[in-house]
Amino acid sequence: MLRGGTKLGIFSKGKVVNKVVLIPVSEIVSNPAQPRTLFDLEELQSLSDSIRENGILQPLTVRLNARSQYELIAGERRLKAAQIAEMKEVPCIVVETDAKQSAVLALLENIQRQDLNFFEEAKAISNLIVEWNVTQEEASKRLGKAQSTIANKLRLLRLDEKQQMKILDAGLTERHARAILKLTDPGMIDKVIYYVGAKRLNVKQTEEYIDGILKEQQKSKRKYIHVVKDVRLFLNTINRAIETMQNAGVAAKAEKREQEDCIEYIVRIPIENYKQS
Repeated sequence: MLRGGTKLGIFSKGKVVNKVVLIPVSEIVSNPAQPRTLFDLEELQSLSDSIRENGILQPLTVRLNARSQYELIAGERRLKAAQIAEMKEVPCIVVETDAKQSAVLALLENIQRQDLNFFEEAKAISNLIVEWNVTQEEASKRLGKAQSTIANKLRLLRLDEKQQMKILDAGLTERHARAILKLTDPGMIDKVIYYVGAKRLNVKQTEEYIDGILKEQQKSKRKYIHVVKDVRLFLNTINRAIETMQNAGVAAKAEKREQEDCIEYIVRIPIENYKQS
């Protein structure tokens, strides 16, 4: 239990490193690379009650950024709970690190504590790669995950934010989400998320359900392709219809024009013949 620590004077910023010190809550700023975006209010209130009663059991981790501010690396949830508990100061460990390493540490801390949902984790890894110019291979080494695992997590971001929220609200898992990635039609994705959640399908059942949908879509696609490939049949049908009308005494004519991007087929039927019909 940590209720106290070394007091930091106004002129000692940056001089106390790797020691537990008390820092005013008002002087700590959030990490711009903080991967966690969703916080359960009930859990925060519960943690706040515990902190009010027992103090903070594990110090927060901060660094001095370029503006000489105490920037949070690890402990966002504890900081928010301390603010709810109206604590003036919190125990922290000040470490020397740059912004890039701070982003890595913030992600690692959340992953190790399993504080992130799988979409937040994917976004954090993507941010690490894009914002800090980290390769997938380097991210794999730093996070202790196989490169294929990193690639699979990044694929989750093909689902838009609304779809992600629907998946989380339905209580589906990362493996459910990966199965849903097989679908491309947004409307179908929404229907599948609702159905899988409502029926409480496990991952295997979900995969079988989606495979069935894809097979049906493939059948429809084949039928469509077959029809499109048989355009000549349509043209022959038109020609036979013209011949039939001509044999019946109708002065029908058809003219085919080949353009650069299409074929024009013009059919002319005299007005008097059309009115007589």
